[in-house]
Amino acid sequence: MLINIDEIGVNSEVHWIIFMGDRVVANKQQQALLKSTWQDLPIVHHYNDQIISLGEYQGAPCLAIDVGNEQLELEEFETISLRGIYLSENFPLFQTVARAWQWILFRRTHRFCGQCGSTMQQVDWEMATQCFNCHHRCYPRVSPCIIVSIRKGDKILLAQGKAQRERKIFSTLAGFVESGESLEQAVHREVFEEVGIKIKNIEYFDSQPWPFPHSLMMGFIAEHDSGEIEVDGDEILEAHWYEADKLPLTPPTISIAGQLIKETLSRIANLPTSEFDNKT
Repeated sequence: MLINIDEIGVNSEVHWIIFMGDRVVANKQQQALLKSTWQDLPIVHHYNDQIISLGEYQGAPCLAIDVGNEQLELEEFETISLRGIYLSENFPLFQTVARAWQWILFRRTHRFCGQCGSTMQQVDWEMATQCFNCHHRCYPRVSPCIIVSIRKGDKILLAQGKAQRERKIFSTLAGFVESGESLEQAVHREVFEEVGIKIKNIEYFDSQPWPFPHSLMMGFIAEHDSGEIEVDGDEILEAHWYEADKLPLTPPTISIAGQLIKETLSRIANLPTSEFDNKT
């Protein structure tokens, strides 16, 4: 929610997440979030009525500011992308910045009322915008997605879509939940649509907010039931069953995809050899 800097104190050191376009302003020497007093950040003083409170990060208040497309003079600073923060594999940092980005994206895309066209106003007691003409209220968009790791005997299914082709990465299957379907129905549908197989023994694993752009990834682990891999050729370009010692490049474990792969491989390693019979 919005906060007045006087509530924190102009001389208190806090963490700042300043978005310039879609990049975060960082300290060149520290290679981390800015940690500074308000007094020492004159470049953003004209945004003093747009400060968003994110709670705490590493024991200190964490505040976010969006300067939009303004090009700040950054003599002592540099900018880094969300992907760059993700690849640093600093999960607490990525999680905090991801949360800030989703709130800022919400504010950028909800400036006007979708019902009457009037200017929306930020309410100061929760993360929402309010139209004081027709009383329509909006909250940050969250898009539910499923992501699933599939095992067949001692092998794991890994696939490559268009987004992974350039980075030469293979990952788990994922997709958006459609209106009116449960998470489990979405898992079955996405798997069959993308690789043409049926699965069983679906088990919930964990969830992760994902800021590209505003997804909530809900992870599952499942087993192959029937069918042979037949990729759709649209979202998925290539998919194979891989043995644990012959894996392609996969996502880091800061992502839920990487965590699902790690967990599936751990379960494969602990299976009795009888489980592999007739599963290859």
